[in-house]
Amino acid sequence: MKSLMMLWICASASAALTACGMFQSTKPPPPKAKPATEAPKLIGRIASIPADKRFVLVQSYGNLTVVAGTIFTTRGPEGRTANLLATGEFLGQFSAADVQSGHVKVGDAVYSRHVPPPTPPPSAPETIENEKTTTF
Repeated sequence: MKSLMMLWICASASAALTACGMFQSTKPPPPKAKPATEAPKLIGRIASIPADKRFVLVQSYGNLTVVAGTIFTTRGPEGRTANLLATGEFLGQFSAADVQSGHVKVGDAVYSRHVPPPTPPPSAPETIENEKTTTF
C-alpha cells in the first residue's frame, strides 16, 4: 500500500510540474525601439586644398565645435563624394580635416552626421567561483 501511495505522489508531482509549462505566454516580445536616425547636416564647404591634397580646410556656416575623429562627407556638383576625418584643429570658422577617400574640390558641400556612441551591453551579474583548497 505504501508503494502505491508513493507511486501516486510521484505521478501527481510530475503531472503538476509539467502542467506549469502550459501557462507560458505565447505573445511575442514587444519590438525594441530603434534609435532615431538623423539626416546628414550641411555644416560648411571646402575652403582650400593644399597642393598635396592630403587634407582640406572646411569653412563652417555657423558655430561649429569639431571634435577630433568626427567623420565628414562631401558632395560635389558632378556627384563626386569624399570622406573626411576631422583633426580637431580649428581657427575661427575654419577647421582642418584629413582626406580619407574620394576626390574633393574647392566649394564642395561638407556634411556631418551625428553618430551616437554605442551603448554597452548590460553587464552580467558577477559570479564568485568557489576555489577548493586542499590541505595535507
